Amino acid sequence: MHGASWVPATIVLVVSVRVVIADDNLLVREGLEHVLAGQGAIDVVASCEDLPSLLEAVESTQPDVVLTDIRMPPSRSNEGIQAATALRDSHPTVGVVVLSQYAEPTYALSLLEGGSDGRGYLLKERLHDGAQLRSAVVTVAEGGSVIDPKVVELLVSATAQSVDSPLAELTQREREVLGEIAQGKSNAAIGDSLVLTKRSVEKHINSIFLKLDLADAESVSKRVKAALLFLAEEAEAHPMR
Repeated sequence: MHGASWVPATIVLVVSVRVVIADDNLLVREGLEHVLAGQGAIDVVASCEDLPSLLEAVESTQPDVVLTDIRMPPSRSNEGIQAATALRDSHPTVGVVVLSQYAEPTYALSLLEGGSDGRGYLLKERLHDGAQLRSAVVTVAEGGSVIDPKVVELLVSATAQSVDSPLAELTQREREVLGEIAQGKSNAAIGDSLVLTKRSVEKHINSIFLKLDLADAESVSKRVKAALLFLAEEAEAHPMR
């Protein structure tokens, strides 16, 4: 048509967060699907009842996030942690939110040993708050971390509850190093990221542990607990919506 101009329509693409749910209780799985369905940006692509079917579903559906119970078949011990550990190697971009009815410090420590990026640990009592659960899923999908406040409190109880944050004693460089530790980086990777020598990284880390009163803890535990303190303060500054 002469005299008329054609204006192409604007197409807005909404990318959904693809989620695989895993729990041996059918009612819990259905409940989780119902809660997540309240947010159009989340799409449940598979629902599983045990660890083997969960890993198969991840392989076949390529989700963004796995939302899993911590205990389910075959052993009903720590399958959620096992899944998170396995996926860190096989599917590093897949986030994992572990749900537990117990504030088990050991489980949370195990979950974060490989780094806090894309990992979440929530108590099942949070499930009644759909907005909080959906926020956790989205945060983990974006590579962030979500740790239940009650779990953090148990893990770093005396230190975390002090009036003055122990992180306030850290220098700016030590906070930067701690931020790298919270991402699960090795000393060598921290040195590369911050342009520091191996000796400088070790010096900063030892100073961090001393200031956070973690000098006597086991090596892995020290790194994870220090990371949790960092995440706890981040969570206070940017609480889950």
